[in-house]
Amino acid sequence: MTPPGARWRSTLAAVAVGLLAAWTAWWRLGPVARGTVWAEDGGLFHREHLALGSLGSLFHPYAGYLHLGPRLVVDGAFLLPVEWYALAVSATCCLLVGGVSAAVFVLARDVVPAWPLRLVLAAVPVLLPTAPWEVTGNAANLHTFGLFLAPWLFAHRARTLPGALVLALVTVLVVGTEAQAVLFLPLLLLSWTGRPADPARTVAAAHPAATGLLAGRRRSPRLLALPVTVAALVTGAAQVVTALTTERESVPGDPTARDVVAGFLAQTVGGLWRADVAAVGRAVAAHGWVVVAVPAVVLGVLLALSVAVALRGGRRRTAVLVAAPAVSSGVVWTAALVANASANGRWSRSAPASLLDGTPSRYAAAAGLLLTAALVVAAAVLVDAPARAAGVRRASLPGRAAADARTRASTGPAKVGRGRTGGASRLVLAAAGWCLVALLVASWVTNLPGASQRDSGPTWQPQFADALATCRADPDAVLRIRAQPWSSRVPCPLVLRDR
Repeated sequence: MTPPGARWRSTLAAVAVGLLAAWTAWWRLGPVARGTVWAEDGGLFHREHLALGSLGSLFHPYAGYLHLGPRLVVDGAFLLPVEWYALAVSATCCLLVGGVSAAVFVLARDVVPAWPLRLVLAAVPVLLPTAPWEVTGNAANLHTFGLFLAPWLFAHRARTLPGALVLALVTVLVVGTEAQAVLFLPLLLLSWTGRPADPARTVAAAHPAATGLLAGRRRSPRLLALPVTVAALVTGAAQVVTALTTERESVPGDPTARDVVAGFLAQTVGGLWRADVAAVGRAVAAHGWVVVAVPAVVLGVLLALSVAVALRGGRRRTAVLVAAPAVSSGVVWTAALVANASANGRWSRSAPASLLDGTPSRYAAAAGLLLTAALVVAAAVLVDAPARAAGVRRASLPGRAAADARTRASTGPAKVGRGRTGGASRLVLAAAGWCLVALLVASWVTNLPGASQRDSGPTWQPQFADALATCRADPDAVLRIRAQPWSSRVPCPLVLRDR
């Protein structure tokens, strides 16, 4: 049973991570971008809220699936004066992304026990170099971060009933926002298998007299997976039905396999290191595709190596949570090109000079988040010494048992380490893991704060400078407020509300 003090510390740490992540997302956008309404936020979502109302628009399909999260964000923004709409949407979305970071920080505890590496994992949504360009701070692309959270939601083994119910609610929001989250439904099996780490069980196993520590524990802990499972399956079914019964306006794509691979290398892999994908294009034009292919191969080797290490150490859950995001990164990228002709840049068939004008793709951002998550977990596997489990066990044993364990450790830890992993090879693996983390963090730092498509405005609020006088003169008028890349129609009754 976790001590109350430890629970409070864990809660405060998660809150701190969430607030810091939200602030980082807000800061990276800059004042102009966060004050500018983007795409559907000022178009379809805004328009349908006015036409259908909050409840009527909430489950209204668009582009073949449901958008529960963005609809709720827009509904909340309408509670404030309309001139604050852009800032309200941006602030809410940044807070929600902070919530995603905090949730991953908590949910990944069993897979990435070391909190510094878990902090790196939680920072991925707000520090991906290309994130501010299009996906950060707007409701239209909020689904991207839901996709990043989905595998951690589905694979997590809940410890308490209230926690399971909260996760079920979050699952409804995530799957109800991002239809591709159904790709991770098989990970629900992980939430039904094994047990969450429990120090009390370790103590009781070593000391039968301590079995009283387990009194009052849940009789059926596996059933705590039921709320999230039901929420995921029901909401996923709703998304599938919506996709099958709603016509998509987007023209399907027909990419070649070379287009898929070349685009993934340029946009997703290149976007891990440079927010300016045009710079990646210049490198490819000057030196060939080898400049992105070689790093991609190295990353693939590290991912495969970490899966092998995790499986060899009996950490099947960790191995799955390295492989699943890595594979889904390629699946999500491929699906985007197949479903949307506009997403295919024909990278393998275009002249090299065309790469010089490249801009980050929002589909590459989703793939990049998943790939980066896999890389961070892989690095955690490589740097996690086998002695960690023995160290945790020694720390949890009281009295004589702990002293005996320390004595055994002092007489031959090197022999144990070499016997289980190999001394030199273990150092090489750990060095590779730390180098990978260092490269990721360095790429984040060198790309701060980042550029956004909204950096040129037009900002929303200044356009209402004369709106009150205009609407008082003609209460039935409709104002046209410019957004990026479209404009919004704001009826005067909305401007005059509460005035």
